[in-house]
Amino acid sequence: MEKRNLRKERIGVVSSNKMEKSIVVSETKRVKHPMYGKFVLKTKKYVAHDEQNDCNEGDTVRIMETRPMSKSKRWRLVEILERAK
Repeated sequence: MEKRNLRKERIGVVSSNKMEKSIVVSETKRVKHPMYGKFVLKTKKYVAHDEQNDCNEGDTVRIMETRPMSKSKRWRLVEILERAK
């Protein structure tokens, strides 16, 4: 039996839930500028699979890498960490 590789996990905020069973999760990180030293916000977007369709915009969620579900979906929802207020 082969051992499966560890899957990447990300935590981000849902920025769109207008699709059926899909969400867009934005992950924001602070990166120091190589020359000027100022911290810059970098944002990465992931399209994730939401089977129960229960995420709303502004929710903080954990997503996990998975097999390709469609042209752009390679992540799936693991859990909702915090609901939007």
